[in-house]
Amino acid sequence: MSVLTSQKPLTFATSQREFTTTLNKRVADYFKANGLNRHADLEMIIKTFIMFSAYFIPYGLILGGVVSGTGWLLLSVIIMGLGLAGIGLSVMHDANHGAYSNKKWVNTLVGYSMNLIGANAFNWKIQHNVLHHSYTNVHEEDEDISPRGVLRLTPHSDWKWFHKYQFVYAWFLYGLMTITWMVFKDFSRLNKYDKTGLAKMNNAHVGKEWTILILTKIVYVSYIFIIPVLFTPLAWWQILVGILMMHYIAGFLLAIIFQPAHVIEGTEFPLPDDNRKLENNWAIHQLLTTTNFGNKSRWFSWYVGGLNFQIEHHLFPNICHVHYRKISGIVSETAKEFGLPYKSARTFFDALAGHTRLLKQLGAQPV
Repeated sequence: MSVLTSQKPLTFATSQREFTTTLNKRVADYFKANGLNRHADLEMIIKTFIMFSAYFIPYGLILGGVVSGTGWLLLSVIIMGLGLAGIGLSVMHDANHGAYSNKKWVNTLVGYSMNLIGANAFNWKIQHNVLHHSYTNVHEEDEDISPRGVLRLTPHSDWKWFHKYQFVYAWFLYGLMTITWMVFKDFSRLNKYDKTGLAKMNNAHVGKEWTILILTKIVYVSYIFIIPVLFTPLAWWQILVGILMMHYIAGFLLAIIFQPAHVIEGTEFPLPDDNRKLENNWAIHQLLTTTNFGNKSRWFSWYVGGLNFQIEHHLFPNICHVHYRKISGIVSETAKEFGLPYKSARTFFDALAGHTRLLKQLGAQPV
């Protein structure tokens, strides 16, 4: 059965395999010729330390009473928000794709950093790895573009009158991303994946996943809220405001990095035929539905975990992002050789502009 519907499974075309075979061989040859490992290197380990430090050091300073005064507390919250987003973009993301290490237990352990910052690794793997990466931009299969309250992210979703304003209000909603995951979405998603059988299809013991979810939520609430209430002079409402600000910053950053990669002017939203078969094979499908942006900026790429090289990430999700810049030339040249698109916005702001234009187009009433 389909992962999201009662229909038969969605399939991809088996044609044009030469592109996939050629690309995979060239990338494999690159790693072999340079004696490189596909997983994390020293740069990645240092980045992991920096991201966790950005999150936990300000927390420790607040808890220890070293930081006081509105200005310093606000700065600490901002840094924690940047660290929180950085862990999501640069650390847990690679780990939950199995790209951080060649050891499964390391990927699992580092992947649980998502639970440590308030969300749930198992739900992420299902929604992101299984649904989004398998069926990118396919209506009713990719949950990343499924109807989200007042957002219309695909031309195949139902239109409502208020969507014509989404190019304005979407930006305010993006900051709620991690807050929603933390307090509501994790519970509803696990329940959904259990009922649809998707959890079982991914060899999960639902009882174990519910136990992990609940226990890690308790741990998170305990250290981020209860302990500061008990051991700092801050009022409970001040701590709550700080937590919400931190998550809003992180959620906004995560959203504006992930959204332009697929919901951007020029991208495609393929639909399967009557036999639930897509026109292209999986690799070419990724080229049609994915866009790179801001590839010239090394500091930007460093912070966002190479997700501005989204094409490389989608084609090779099991390769650590520190290698994306190097293999991007191989991918782009191979795509050009086979007459396939390699979509890329020159800057991050160009990508955001393209995302805004598509939000406006999707918000217009269909003719």
